[in-house]
Amino acid sequence: MRTGRFPARKARILAVRYLGAGIVTLLFLFPVYWLFMISFKTPDEIYHVPPLWIPGEIQFSNYYVLFRDGDVLAILNSLIVAGVSSGIAIVLGTLCAYSLARFGTGGENLAMWIISQRMIPPIAVVFPIFLIYVYFGLVDGYFGLILLYTAFNLPYVIWMMRGYIVDVPLELEESALVDGLNRWEVIWKVVFPMVRPGLMATSVFTFVFAWNDFLFALVLTRTEVITFPVMLTHYFGGQSNFWAKIAAMSVLGTLPIFIAVSVMQRYLVRGISLGAVKG
Repeated sequence: MRTGRFPARKARILAVRYLGAGIVTLLFLFPVYWLFMISFKTPDEIYHVPPLWIPGEIQFSNYYVLFRDGDVLAILNSLIVAGVSSGIAIVLGTLCAYSLARFGTGGENLAMWIISQRMIPPIAVVFPIFLIYVYFGLVDGYFGLILLYTAFNLPYVIWMMRGYIVDVPLELEESALVDGLNRWEVIWKVVFPMVRPGLMATSVFTFVFAWNDFLFALVLTRTEVITFPVMLTHYFGGQSNFWAKIAAMSVLGTLPIFIAVSVMQRYLVRGISLGAVKG
């Protein structure tokens, strides 16, 4: 009797867990599903009462308008500034992190000061930065945004990579130095392969930070380098909102993040599980 009861109890517990996980997953995915469906609806279907769960006919006109009017260039701009700034921040930040982790540059106080810079509220510095950018003519250009995103992401990259590098056994590097490798070869051939999952995870988060930035892009861009989050605000009008364009643009803007996370998924799981957030 007892041996039959326990499997049944475990099965019920497992079923409840799967049911809870399924409900939570549906709750999180519903906004994505609704956004995706709106992007294929006509204006009449968007405002239909009661709401239509599935459009009567799949319409690609909402996407066509975005390409015809050149609005998708905003996604290209976001890709450029987020991709380049993330790449620069990763390279510079990893080298700085190695110096902090292996040579103790600045001691613990420097590391804490660096991460504290990432905690500054953007709204507190956006207008001084705007005045500086106006003075140097950096407003509404790729270079200005890339420079700013690199500066804001560097503390995060340094802090994360310092935690990963500290976990690499020092004996491996010493053995490599004894075998004749120089310091740069040690970083490339010994340290880099061991911190690669953390490096990939940090790269994805850095890219997402830059991709989602709205405040700096709103203040520092005008007409030439409008990024994806800023472009979305153009579809909200005083008389009406263009929900079809908003939905279609949101779907297109989500694709790069979805692809990046999908490609880096195995590195993300391993990189996050390394627990790099250490003092």
